[in-house]
Amino acid sequence: MSGAEEAGGGGPAAGPAGAVPAGVGVGVGPGAAAGPAAAALGEAAGPGIPDEAGLAGARQLQEAAGDPDAPPKKRLRAAEAAEAAAAAVAAGSGKLEERLYSVLCCTVCLDLPKASVYQCTNGHLMCAGCFIHLLADARLKEEQATCPNCRCEISKSLCCRNLAVEKAVSELPSECGFCLRQFPRSLLERHQKEECQDRVTQCKYKRIGCPWHGPFHELTVHEAACAHPTKTGNELMEILDEMDQSHRKEMQLYNSIFSLLSFEKIGYTDVH
Repeated sequence: MSGAEEAGGGGPAAGPAGAVPAGVGVGVGPGAAAGPAAAALGEAAGPGIPDEAGLAGARQLQEAAGDPDAPPKKRLRAAEAAEAAAAAVAAGSGKLEERLYSVLCCTVCLDLPKASVYQCTNGHLMCAGCFIHLLADARLKEEQATCPNCRCEISKSLCCRNLAVEKAVSELPSECGFCLRQFPRSLLERHQKEECQDRVTQCKYKRIGCPWHGPFHELTVHEAACAHPTKTGNELMEILDEMDQSHRKEMQLYNSIFSLLSFEKIGYTDVH
């Protein structure tokens, strides 16, 4: 028995000098992890079995953060998301939905898709809005649209929807912005519009000038005490006149903007 086997209690012999043990995260090349996120990834991949999905998603976000051609806002957002994903992997106690966020998010806007999900021939995901924007932008420039990750050609005929990702995203929990409860993303919109008792609503006497806004569970109490139904005709006429003036100003602004956009050519100067 060799000395290495005796020292290791009969285990496999140590590899050659400089070899990296299995499970240890190492970044090489432009796509390598860097900074605090790299340390977190290395620690997470060391002892025990690493979370491969979380590591892959964090590395993908780090590549987006280090892309010099990406907009500054996207690089900043990607860096923040990569650090959060790496921290969740390193902690080992992150919720499944938190780890899946970096895997299922759109590679362009880094948000979870709200509707259709498209993928290029190499499997990179794009939400419907970003996919259409890439195609339209390339058509305006008379260029071939390409995937922002791998630069392969994309088009409506080359790309296809990923139904599995769409269903997975629709089942991920999301927080209601009014009552702060968790609901599946597929049910959240209906809850916020029709069911949430804390959703912001307006008085039914809004048409005669009542400005009240408040949570839905207080609507009945307010309408019972609302003073607008008891106002005199003259008072209501004054309120309606003010509303008409406000509406006319809005229409003037709308018409001026529409007139500007209807010009055949629009020039602008970018001042820094």
